[in-house]
Amino acid sequence: MSPSGRPRVPLAATLLLLAAAAVLAYAPSLGIPLIADDYSHIAMAQRYGSLSGLPALFHDAIFRLRATSYWTMYPLWGAFHLTPWAWHAASLAVHIANTWLVYFVAASWPRMRSAAPWAAALFAVHEGHQEAVMWFCAISELWMFFFGMAALWCWLQSAARKPAWPWQVGGVILFALALVSKESAVVFLPLFLLAAPSLDPRWLLRVVPYAALAAVAVASIAAARAYSFRFTDGSFSLHAPFWLAWPRSFARLLWIWGWVAALAILLSRDRRLLRAALNALAWIGIALIPYSFLTYSTQIPSRQIYLASAGLAFLFGLALAHVCSRWAARPRLAAAVIAVMLVHNIAYLWTRKRAQFLARAEPTEQLLALARRTSGPIWVRCFPWPGMVADDAVRLALGPGSSPLVWSAAEAAERPPAAVFCYRETR
Repeated sequence: MSPSGRPRVPLAATLLLLAAAAVLAYAPSLGIPLIADDYSHIAMAQRYGSLSGLPALFHDAIFRLRATSYWTMYPLWGAFHLTPWAWHAASLAVHIANTWLVYFVAASWPRMRSAAPWAAALFAVHEGHQEAVMWFCAISELWMFFFGMAALWCWLQSAARKPAWPWQVGGVILFALALVSKESAVVFLPLFLLAAPSLDPRWLLRVVPYAALAAVAVASIAAARAYSFRFTDGSFSLHAPFWLAWPRSFARLLWIWGWVAALAILLSRDRRLLRAALNALAWIGIALIPYSFLTYSTQIPSRQIYLASAGLAFLFGLALAHVCSRWAARPRLAAAVIAVMLVHNIAYLWTRKRAQFLARAEPTEQLLALARRTSGPIWVRCFPWPGMVADDAVRLALGPGSSPLVWSAAEAAERPPAAVFCYRETR
């Protein structure tokens, strides 16, 4: 990549370098066992993921807006069963595709064009959104991002390519797939307007098909509100302290590279650059809104900042592109910044984050190890995850004839256990 911020290598080589960076950063995920809710989602995919399960899926108002996750899990189960690396490799593959989309969207968005390679590089290795990549059942975030960003790229291309209608049709189809990937995909609508090439009303009319699809998705969510657990488990409540969660999560996402980038842009006093930076910051703020209404924390979980991380990447890319153009005679400066950024993120993922995910997988791994060597009922006296997770994990790993799990003393009195399980942390 040249000091001016523009790639001087072929596009294919640029994409290959970005993919290599993502693999280097997230390779630790390939050695992590499946974690907690993964098992319950895989079990649900056996009901909803096949062609024969489509009617049941689309009649389920709660889960039909996560359809792409089940369509991914069903063939993976058929091909690999519970082989952990295969599941994590699928997540990593989607993350690589998303990294490329960050590059393509930035390159197609005039205000972000100079930021494209650097933005994609940060997005590829960013440790802040690691849960979306390293925890398989968070693949709904990855698919929502993939289809939503691909739709946005088509939206931007339709302004520059003739004829425009194939790009418009493709964008609408991709947006529909984003909406059946996760409920929060409706937030792409204001992002489309943020990136709009023009505020001409004739151009803005092109958003109508997207708005119509989003309205259908919102209606589907509202129809399930009376019985959906997503409105009772703390995931979304209008009574949540969003005035704490939103700014806290915004500030935390910017740490550390966002704050460094913002300072560099402020010091530049370049009005055009400042306007572009405001667009990147607006992206972050908009993308965090759907996740700010949670009641169990005043900090948005890392998997749910995945879309907002693209805004952080744009901000970082703008700053680094400016530094490269300002200090064209000192290419080592840009090389040093990018090297420190890569080392910081990759080292954090390989050390602390890898250890955290291994610890999260440990309870289920201990239970499965006991179930494999036990031929009778197992009395589960303490387990950190919901009982459904343990039941699904044992059934999927050992088959229908596996050792039944007993959850109470009364049940143990009726069916004397062959073993007793109580999770004990080993780290």
